[in-house]
Amino acid sequence: MTSLSGMTITCFAACYVVALAVELSRLLFRWRVPAIVPLSASALGLLAHSLYLIGQAQHELSQRVTSPLSSWYDFCLLAAWVVAGAYFGLMIRRRENAIGVFLLPLVLGLIGVAMFFQDRAPFPVRTANSVWRLVHGLTLMFGTTAVTLGFATGLMYLLQSYRLKHKLPPSRGLRLPSLEWLQKFNRESLFVSTCSLAIGLISGVVLNLISKSESGGQVSWTDPVVLSSGVLFLWLTVVTIFEAIYRPAREGNKVAYLTLASFVFLGLALYFVLFGSHATANATTPPATRRVSESFARRRSHDMLTRLAAQGDLRSETCAGSETLAQRSDSIIEQSDGGVA
Repeated sequence: MTSLSGMTITCFAACYVVALAVELSRLLFRWRVPAIVPLSASALGLLAHSLYLIGQAQHELSQRVTSPLSSWYDFCLLAAWVVAGAYFGLMIRRRENAIGVFLLPLVLGLIGVAMFFQDRAPFPVRTANSVWRLVHGLTLMFGTTAVTLGFATGLMYLLQSYRLKHKLPPSRGLRLPSLEWLQKFNRESLFVSTCSLAIGLISGVVLNLISKSESGGQVSWTDPVVLSSGVLFLWLTVVTIFEAIYRPAREGNKVAYLTLASFVFLGLALYFVLFGSHATANATTPPATRRVSESFARRRSHDMLTRLAAQGDLRSETCAGSETLAQRSDSIIEQSDGGVA
């Protein structure tokens, strides 16, 4: 997919792949690659990633059919952008540590999940523009990235602890941060994820109450999405309190295991959210919302045809014909919606 900035997902994904390949080469081969190489590749990837998100937001604003960056596709790309930014910042301070081996696969994984939901319709304008929706989306994204970063540092902690326990010599390519630093990072990620997901859960409940009050229905507290989010929040709360009060929990591998378990709970919660009622809401949306989603997808395809025609891949008559078909389909949808009303 191409944004108005001319960037594609392939541009920044390829940069992240190059950075990961260099990190792995430093681990597997004896010849030493300067740390500036993966740092430069990740910087280019972050720049292309940022330009793509800006172009995506401008495109959605120009269509006037949806709020900018208000779909699960955008959510996953934003989460990948935050994790990539964290990797870049850590690489500046710790160039000798093989942090990219653990963080970059997670970045590419989030991009892959985003591609899976690329054709999913965005949230309706009325819902996505609300303040509660903005708070809900941002806090869930920060909570997701905090748990993801905690998962990566938890793996690093376990590997470093195993190496020290068995008195293994430090690998030349796999240099990890100290146990003290990793333990502190894990504790901070637990605290940030718990607070963020708490705000996200509360704002989500408020959104459901507002939505149900407008439609005259009742909130389903037994919904799998609500239950999984509540269980995840309860788990993180108990873990954070346990780690803060019980001093032995701060020692050894316990914090690392807790962050790994939190990542598993997060994966289950996101599965229910993405494949549950949040993702299938389009099946029960009113005709006006469906018209917005269909118009958004149709105009996106027309813009793509226009760009291809400008490059000489298609004739301009093809774009003119697609525009005529789009106008005719708009009138047919409006007539059908008027008949339903």
